[in-house]
Amino acid sequence: MTYKETTDWMFSQLPMFQTQGASAYKKDLTNTHLLVNQLNHPEQKFKSIHVAGTNGKGSTSSMIASILQEAGYKVGLYTSPHLKEFRERIRINGEMISEDFVVDFIAQNKSFFEENQLSFFEMTVGLAFDFFAKVAVDVAVIEVGMGGRLDSTNVITPLVSVITNIGFDHTQFLGETLSKIAFEKAGIIKSNIPVVIGEYSEETKAVFVAKAKSENASIYFAQDNPEVTYECALVGDYQEQNKKTVLQTIELLSTEFKIEEEHIKLGLLHVIQNTGLLGRWQILNKNPFVVCDTAHNSHGLKIVLNQVQKHKFDSLHIVLGVVNDKDLDGILPLFPKKAKYYFCKPNIPRGLEAKILQQKAFDFGLKGEVYNSVTDAYRESFRKANTNDFIYIGGSTFVVAEIV
Repeated sequence: MTYKETTDWMFSQLPMFQTQGASAYKKDLTNTHLLVNQLNHPEQKFKSIHVAGTNGKGSTSSMIASILQEAGYKVGLYTSPHLKEFRERIRINGEMISEDFVVDFIAQNKSFFEENQLSFFEMTVGLAFDFFAKVAVDVAVIEVGMGGRLDSTNVITPLVSVITNIGFDHTQFLGETLSKIAFEKAGIIKSNIPVVIGEYSEETKAVFVAKAKSENASIYFAQDNPEVTYECALVGDYQEQNKKTVLQTIELLSTEFKIEEEHIKLGLLHVIQNTGLLGRWQILNKNPFVVCDTAHNSHGLKIVLNQVQKHKFDSLHIVLGVVNDKDLDGILPLFPKKAKYYFCKPNIPRGLEAKILQQKAFDFGLKGEVYNSVTDAYRESFRKANTNDFIYIGGSTFVVAEIV
């Protein structure tokens, strides 16, 4: 198969949460254990850092990878979902995995995948681990897909475990309370492996402390550390806490790797060019001021929309689209009523019809028109905006993916 035929097969033949949602969720690690055994346990052949959390996983993972890269190490980075191209998920020092490696890996293991009905995410995790092992990375930063305890990445034994924060997202899988969600995330805490907690509440802290104690794992709360003075290419307000989490993690890694202050400075400044990270308070234009952001749950959107309101502008335009399992009652009240809305549907099967979003938004005092695509909505917002206006594009990773 060609690369396109290979990825088309991966996307269409096997469950993929990115497009299908709940039907792609696996409730145990049986398949992952079968897979890594089939691949001769590549996850045991490289050092790793494991990153979980409701929000900030991608940013935190990318900053850690960028700092290690500036320190001269060969760094693997596994993140999800991708925005434009599948190979974004698997990188070494910012370079995406080759098309040939993807094609060969699938060809060699396709019958095993079909026989055991592996999910898209399970296959992709196996691909990443196999790649990192075969090219002999010095270390790989591995981002959890969803949750932690039952996530396919949770077969590694990392140098450090990281949990960025806990908020309400994927509650149908992870639980309806913060403590239940924290329990799932805390599943990545391993025996005698230090864990860094980025943000906590009293409710979640108790869960983390109990799990760390049961695993004899030392625990560090980055939230309690002093403010970070380093500049970073990622400028969203929420990155301030992510930077604290990163610095605490780097401090723990300094016993394993030689990391100097200059590496930290350059790693944070060069994180976008070093890792290819997109869609985090990404400024697309200055006049009018245009920003897109992948925040899609109440925890993330609250911070992002607050940052929008800090700006001075004449009028606010919001290009908004969501997926069909989004908790609209939880996120729509966060959006400002004094804005012009451009409702759209991200171009994936899980996308919520723009008309339904418009009707639901109207119940919360949010008014605007429906557009046939994300691109059409953005173009119209740009056409209507004056130079002193602000355009915000978001609501879903998949909306941002169609713009960047």
